[in-house]
Amino acid sequence: MTSPIRTERHDDVLVIISDSPPVNALGAAVRQGLDAGVKDGLADPAIKALVIRCDGKTFFAGADITEFGKPMQEPGLPTLLDMIESADKPVIAAFHGTALGGGCEVTLACHYRIADPAAVIGTPEVKLGLLPGAGGTQRIPRVAGVPLALKMTAIGDPIPAKVALAAGLIDRIAGDGSLEADAIAFAREVAAVRPLPRASEKTAKADPDAVAAFRKENAKRFRGFDAPAANIACVEKATDGSTFAEGIAFERQEFMKLMLGTQSAAQRHIFFAERQAAKIDGIDPKIEQRPIRKVGVIGAGTMGGGISMNFLSAGIPVTIVEMQQDALDRGTGVIRKNYEASAAKGRLKPEQVEAAMGALTPTLSLNDLADCDLIIEAVYENMDVKKELFGKLDAIAKPGAILASNTSYLNVDEIAASTSRPQDVLGMHFFSPANVMKLLEVVRGAKTADDVLATVMALAKKIRKVAVVAGVCHGFIGNRMLMPRQVEANKLLMEGATPEQIDRVHVEFGMPMGPFQMSDLAGVDIGWHRDPTRIESIRDALAAEGRWGQKKSAGFYDYDEKRNPSPSPRVAEIIEDFRSKSNLPKREISDQEIIERTLYTMVNEGALILEEKMAQRASDIDVVWIYGYGWPVYRGGPMFWADTEGAKKIVEGLEKHGFKVAELLKSNAESGSRFK
Repeated sequence: MTSPIRTERHDDVLVIISDSPPVNALGAAVRQGLDAGVKDGLADPAIKALVIRCDGKTFFAGADITEFGKPMQEPGLPTLLDMIESADKPVIAAFHGTALGGGCEVTLACHYRIADPAAVIGTPEVKLGLLPGAGGTQRIPRVAGVPLALKMTAIGDPIPAKVALAAGLIDRIAGDGSLEADAIAFAREVAAVRPLPRASEKTAKADPDAVAAFRKENAKRFRGFDAPAANIACVEKATDGSTFAEGIAFERQEFMKLMLGTQSAAQRHIFFAERQAAKIDGIDPKIEQRPIRKVGVIGAGTMGGGISMNFLSAGIPVTIVEMQQDALDRGTGVIRKNYEASAAKGRLKPEQVEAAMGALTPTLSLNDLADCDLIIEAVYENMDVKKELFGKLDAIAKPGAILASNTSYLNVDEIAASTSRPQDVLGMHFFSPANVMKLLEVVRGAKTADDVLATVMALAKKIRKVAVVAGVCHGFIGNRMLMPRQVEANKLLMEGATPEQIDRVHVEFGMPMGPFQMSDLAGVDIGWHRDPTRIESIRDALAAEGRWGQKKSAGFYDYDEKRNPSPSPRVAEIIEDFRSKSNLPKREISDQEIIERTLYTMVNEGALILEEKMAQRASDIDVVWIYGYGWPVYRGGPMFWADTEGAKKIVEGLEKHGFKVAELLKSNAESGSRFK
């Protein structure tokens, strides 16, 4: 087998090059090749300095995480890096693209670092529930100080080369297109420098104020996660007077705790699940896709405007249609306002705002969609309205155009049947706000053509969405699983729980908000029949009194002028009134019962979805709930969480409350199997 590592002699400098597509991951063969290359350079008296660089689009972009949990082949990365750092000849890291995770740690073990101007460097392991385990938490604070080390390790976002240079994390930035030449020149410049600068021999200055401020500033971001705290503890260890060896031992101990823990397993599961979700069962991945050069969006409200922004931001022209000029003007005005707000925060340049707005064509005529390759409707959630609209589009859209509905619940096959081209119809369920939320449920109809599905899944990646294929059923994947949670939450209110107790249990579980907080945010009046004399539920009673949620400063909670919630005496009265009319005795509800009746029922619905093949795989369901509903990533999604809880425990909890258990869930409980 050909080694992914080769060496090139440039007189007295040996350049060691990795060529291991796609990202030069630091797998066993790469580590072994680096080990051999460095040792050859050190043993050759004609070589005065060594340069490590990579071919391809990037420097080492991290460890090969497929090796996690398997016996490590020697040399391990820590051993390799110790050997590089202890070398008696200068070793220079020359990096481009991304130097991430183990790649960043490789640069830190080298004596000098030079970067391409566009390169970034970082340690994103925390996003997989881990920490940089080859000395990163000990070398970064010694080289660049505590504040930067905390940001790099506990938050995990990469930093640009210029920031790294200013912080002392790298020594130089190369000229455009001259990284190797500049690195070789740099190597010759430092060839005779002694002693060699070694990160492990530097002293990291303690900064308790910075640590305290960092913890306080990021308390909400870190809530529930184990890995950020471990990263912070390791950085502190580098500054407490411990030797480098003691710091490394502590780092290794914390790394193994995380590696063997449930949270990292969950986060790694989602890492792979997101990539797996893009694969469509039963379709040739090489199938020819339809070109999407122009998109039409019907509806300029919050959803239609947000959908439009996804395509505009990706450089795809959009024609947006409304029925009334004032609604059209209002919608396009909101789009511009959103873009200008991003520009004000430095996320966009003014010329990018104008380019996006210049690619937007507002119109009051559906006929202007005739040249669009994809048309997405974002109109009122009513089957008759949508069928009428698709009938019109059938006559207007050009042959081969894809027609998509943004419906949240409705039957896509019934919508498709209102056209003469059901093979061109599917669902594209965006989540609100559509220009922010990453999830896109792509609903495959019974007659949806394979190339249509493949085209939209690929397009989703272009507009930076995480797409999941769903089958046609009420609510698809996400909203279908949401329904039993909402039903049981309302029943629990009638039996004695309070909105604040139910919401607290969900927030403590790791959700961004509970079901009643979510209802107040979305609007209690959404879906309400609008007849204040027809009061059939607690929600009807709230809506009839104008308690429509945060927008009215009253919903399931009372809100102050800053929208801070507090328990509502009026809501307690309404609940008590409904309870007494229903002759239900009030009882104490335990937090565990809330978990069993609101979350176990979601798992049960997920099992039914898998039984009915409405989702391709269990991990797709997890992706939907992570990216669409804020399920805590450290719990890995509802189906992964069910596996960690144990199917037997979940079945027992469901049966205790009289629920009918899905056969797949029962089978898993009996066999000890996991969801697939």
